[in-house]
Amino acid sequence: MSDTNGSRAVTLGDVAARAGVSISTASKALNDRGDVSAKTRAKVQAIAEELSFTPNAMARGLLAGRTGTVGLLTSDLEGRFMIPILMGAEDAFGAGRINVFLCDARGDAIREQHHLRELLSRRVDGIIVVGRQTDPRPSLGQDIPVPVVYAYAPSDDPGDLSLTPDNYAGGRLAIEHLLSCGRRRIAHISGDPAYAAAQDRLAGACAALGEAGLELVGEPMFSEWTEHWGRDAAAMLLQQYPDIDAIFCGSDQIARGVLDSARDLGRSVPDDLAVIGYDNWEVLATNARPELTSIDANLQQLGRQAALRVFDAIDGIDVGEGAHHLPVRLVIRGSTIPRR
Repeated sequence: MSDTNGSRAVTLGDVAARAGVSISTASKALNDRGDVSAKTRAKVQAIAEELSFTPNAMARGLLAGRTGTVGLLTSDLEGRFMIPILMGAEDAFGAGRINVFLCDARGDAIREQHHLRELLSRRVDGIIVVGRQTDPRPSLGQDIPVPVVYAYAPSDDPGDLSLTPDNYAGGRLAIEHLLSCGRRRIAHISGDPAYAAAQDRLAGACAALGEAGLELVGEPMFSEWTEHWGRDAAAMLLQQYPDIDAIFCGSDQIARGVLDSARDLGRSVPDDLAVIGYDNWEVLATNARPELTSIDANLQQLGRQAALRVFDAIDGIDVGEGAHHLPVRLVIRGSTIPRR
């Protein structure tokens, strides 16, 4: 199809330029994706019709060869971090428009390779690989014939595209909130120090404290991601440093244990001691006494973004490479701000 001057075929780029949007947005609008506003979709479609734009023969051939299926390859289907990621991806796929093959490798590399072969034999259009923690994981390799996006656990190959929560920013956000509440004697209790998430959250926390001319009270305490550890660590901290006025916890489970010890030792939360957790695990956070302020990793949005990047890659759009850290958010409850 030629343009209005008859000199060359009208491209998707021409439509995008005339509409004042990116090529990615134009593609989504013409493919009726839900993540484009109705106004933008209508504008792009009208301009495409005005320019008599149709996909070129190669694009039509690729479209015809699609199966309308995407593989979701996880290593921990029962993990509580996996479910919101998968829900977000499923939301982006849309009911009935994309069929999803879900495979759980259970942390077994051999099983993962078996599932990968099965997905490719079913000619999926793309694959999302969901890790169980934010430590880098082995890449599936660069010879996979379909787009692959890594979610939560980044690939160890910088040539892959990985989406992971910004744990460093989360640590900063937690400390900045405590500082805004007037807290200055802040300690940190976290889980397994071998986890990248634990180290990233600590680094962000220390950076925020340093900018305020402060440092942690005592050494950061690492052990397990459990309430039991939170109770034991808080008891030790509060007895050794009774003037602590806030504790930043590496997880909500640890924070629940901290709340228990604070109560046992007669420390009022949040009046005497502010406590903030991480993960915003609602069943824990909302049933704590008081309800727990926490950092939410926005996992459902992460899953949605992973699916949208797969869509873009399937459409032939360059989605980039490397690890991208997605924003986290603060959820304020009664463990840091007195409820009125």
